Amino acid sequence: MRKALGMIEAVGLTTAIAALDAASKAADITLVGYDKVIGVAKSVSVTIHIAGEVAAVNAAIEAGVEAGNKVGTIVSSKTIARPHEEIDFLINEFKSNLKEKKSKKEEKKNSKKKEENKE
Repeated sequence: MRKALGMIEAVGLTTAIAALDAASKAADITLVGYDKVIGVAKSVSVTIHIAGEVAAVNAAIEAGVEAGNKVGTIVSSKTIARPHEEIDFLINEFKSNLKEKKSKKEEKKNSKKKEENKE
């Protein structure tokens, strides 16, 4: 990768979406994945993973944290500039999981359409 990996951990989906929206508008970054964890701050947290040039990820993280805190609570954020090559494995795993999630949504959508057409 040799660019940067950024992460924003938010309490709740709404906060995470607001943070991602602001981050995406602030700089040229790519969403590479997200995770939902139960138990952070006694709630559900959503961590978004973004990638791009170091300066872009820094700007996106800053904007995302600011926007997220206006809506809810940002637990933590971090930019890893030029991560070690071993991190590429993790990033590829994030991308793979994101593609899987999109694929499952499409399957559900297509299945629902087929059911509606049978009626």
